[in-house]
Amino acid sequence: MTRRDRRFRVVLTALLAWSALAGAALAGAAPASAAPDARRIAPGVQYSEFDISAAHGVTRAHLVTVDLRDPRVRVDLLHPRAVAARATVSQLVGAQRAVAGINGDFFNITETQHPWVPATGSAVGPAVASGHTVKAAVPRGQRFGPALPPGTSTEDVLGVGTDRTARLDRLTLDGSVTAPGERLPLRGLNQYALPEGSIGAYTSDWGSVSRLRAVCGTDTDRGGPCSTDSYEVTIRDGRVTAAADHPGSGPIAAGSTVLVGREAGAQQLRKLFKGEKVQVRHRLVAAASGVPYRFAVGGFPVLRHGTPLPGLDARTSAVRTAVGIEDGGRRLLLLALDGSAAYRSGLTVEEVARTLRWLGATDGFNLDGGGSTTLVTRSADTGTVNVRNHPSQGAERPVPDGIGVFSS
Repeated sequence: MTRRDRRFRVVLTALLAWSALAGAALAGAAPASAAPDARRIAPGVQYSEFDISAAHGVTRAHLVTVDLRDPRVRVDLLHPRAVAARATVSQLVGAQRAVAGINGDFFNITETQHPWVPATGSAVGPAVASGHTVKAAVPRGQRFGPALPPGTSTEDVLGVGTDRTARLDRLTLDGSVTAPGERLPLRGLNQYALPEGSIGAYTSDWGSVSRLRAVCGTDTDRGGPCSTDSYEVTIRDGRVTAAADHPGSGPIAAGSTVLVGREAGAQQLRKLFKGEKVQVRHRLVAAASGVPYRFAVGGFPVLRHGTPLPGLDARTSAVRTAVGIEDGGRRLLLLALDGSAAYRSGLTVEEVARTLRWLGATDGFNLDGGGSTTLVTRSADTGTVNVRNHPSQGAERPVPDGIGVFSS
């Protein structure tokens, strides 16, 4: 055991039996579902809480364990039915009738560099809900959140396939815009920032928020200026029906697609004329799995095959949200730290990876933290939705998505 491991001791306050967890960590801790104080929320779903003594102090952790081997249990994306929209986790759990949920991906929370541009509230990475592709990832330089670990990208996801197995993967957009005699690459789908010189597609999934943010910033600088060369084309029933010199706002009708171009992409879209036939195609391609995803959410990996990723931040401590995968992808550990004043010391990203490993996970994924960190459960007796942790800002922060746990 290293000096860092000896310092990083995990102690459950509820029962002394769990005080041995840290000492057993490197040898392989018992599965989180074995926690003596775990309480059953629903078939295949348990909740527990415990304290972690880490480098910057003691923090309280809240944990939901999800058994995907149970046919009554599934997980899916919590979202407010629009990419460019936000709601609290308790609102999303209540609206979608989940039994538990946590917040999800980092998101476009503010536009201080472009105060005249509405912040979209939309997530950074790809998203899949009930097998439906919702959105793709923004360029790396346009993301919000802490620095990504080496070798990771905005396309990284935690997902559950149609085989009911959870895994870490990478989802890349594959798409095109085809007009007579011309086939153009599609570089964006319902995302708040497009790569320079590209074309992106926006569907009814986007919502009604202005699409202007899509042409602001650069591939390396989120705060860069908005493009002075942009163009927008609306496709309905396979034909161009409208065009505009700047990205617009308002809801997009079901069955319609709005194409937004910047720089070279804008110049290409200007060649399309009203009434011209245009076909737009897009899909997310998985780097590792040949199994289609029923659910996927963005963030970044911190643990692979039982080993924390190299280069994880071991200095900055904060309130965190994370997910662990164990039992070959058949069990999920949804972890959220408490944001109350007594426990706000939090964990570093490296400590998050170690905690997930000590809880039995072989793979781990970091989600948005700080004021976004929220874990919610629903009472089996009353149906009441309860926020289990204390959000660090004193109240729930609206978020663009999350992970919902469903049990019949």
